[in-house]
Amino acid sequence: MRTSSFFASRIWVPVLCLLLPIKDTVDSVDLLAPEKVTATHNGSVKVACQYDLQFKTNTKYWCKGPIYDLCGILVKTPKNRPSDRFFIADDMEAGVFTITMTLIRESDEDVYWCVISRSGRNVYKHVKLVVTQAATTPATTISSFLAQQERSLWTALRWIFFLVMLGCLAMTHVVVWRMKAPRNI
Repeated sequence: MRTSSFFASRIWVPVLCLLLPIKDTVDSVDLLAPEKVTATHNGSVKVACQYDLQFKTNTKYWCKGPIYDLCGILVKTPKNRPSDRFFIADDMEAGVFTITMTLIRESDEDVYWCVISRSGRNVYKHVKLVVTQAATTPATTISSFLAQQERSLWTALRWIFFLVMLGCLAMTHVVVWRMKAPRNI
């Protein structure tokens, strides 16, 4: 039995449409970080990046730049590059690496990336640093971290929804195929 291109396109177009909304969320459940942190000018800020324990021996780093693929590495584990403003510490038992930035400047306001190196595509999460003149409270960072965890839950639910829809699509395909199959009486 030969499959027509019309029939094949009727199957693949819905599958591709289901994949489109989740294309940027593939690795998001492996790494959690606040989307936005606020720091004061000449102050310091700590950013905690929580990761799945399967990555505890992997190299982690912190880089700066609006596009992940072009960002510049500022500090890296396991051997912390010497820097007087950037520090990284990896608590492998807790599954958290923490970046500390000191003597914050106006020019530090940018997009940063928590990154875990691995074979294939690295795991990464963007963090927007906002520099202000006024003092900030730690509650801002904590609340944004909790919001990120809630978004991760929704990401997992989106994957479950995707798999259910894919199953429905496959079952529909099987039912239609069975209905069109010639019957021997």
